Amino acid sequence: MLLLQVLINGLLLGGLYGIMALGMSLIWGVMNIVNVAHGALIMLGAYLTFWMFTLWGIDPFASLPLTIASLFVYGYCLQRWILNLVVRAQLFLTLLITFGVEVVLTYCAQLAFSADFRTINPPYAGENIVLGPVTLPVARLAAFGVALALTVGMWLFLLHTRLGRAIRATSEELRAARLTGIPVAHIYAVTFGLGAALAGAAGGLWGMLFPITPVMGGSLTLKSFVVAVLGGLGTMLGALVGGLVLGLAESVTATYLGPTYPNAISFALLVLILIVRPTGILGRRT
Repeated sequence: MLLLQVLINGLLLGGLYGIMALGMSLIWGVMNIVNVAHGALIMLGAYLTFWMFTLWGIDPFASLPLTIASLFVYGYCLQRWILNLVVRAQLFLTLLITFGVEVVLTYCAQLAFSADFRTINPPYAGENIVLGPVTLPVARLAAFGVALALTVGMWLFLLHTRLGRAIRATSEELRAARLTGIPVAHIYAVTFGLGAALAGAAGGLWGMLFPITPVMGGSLTLKSFVVAVLGGLGTMLGALVGGLVLGLAESVTATYLGPTYPNAISFALLVLILIVRPTGILGRRT
């Protein structure tokens, strides 16, 4: 019974990891930008959700659309007027710029919100659903459902909409996309905006389950990186699968080996997948 509960906890955590990595995988797969500021965007989304709940009493799930819209606008402007200037430069330069964005966001959050730990505690935060020997926390179950819905929604958006097809065309063949009249600069900005919006959604969900602090972004960037590589870059379902694998591995490791081992097992999985299948679980060679 303990193993069953551990596996369910791992799956629920893995859904959150999947939505965390989805934005990073999208940006990396389309523009070849490793967004080091991804964790800071997650942190920003968590604080937006926290303040909307604390100041205005808006339920965290109800405020997610506002968080998503705010982060989309921020990501679009950041890409359109800053990152587009160096998007075709060497990878090291984009790493430096996104690292600078991460530092600025972190220290601005510290100045504005202090370094205190904060939590989002809606009335249902401590409620559980008991199914025989298994206990399902309501907040985690709802967060998993939202993460799954966003992942499937983004997958359908990229497959069946005109803008989604333009994003995929720009990712697969940049020159051909330009020749067919696709506004590449705008598509890049929309892609980064979508990635930032997904990071904001992940932050809002994260804040309902774990404490929020301005410096939490660094570790979340690393976890998003691991999940994106595990699942396969640029694949929407790959991010979800990678998140579920990592969530299960961390849950089992923390229960049976101790709480100090999950980070070690995360990067052990990263090394293993790079050796066995460098394209990721659902990735494909191009």
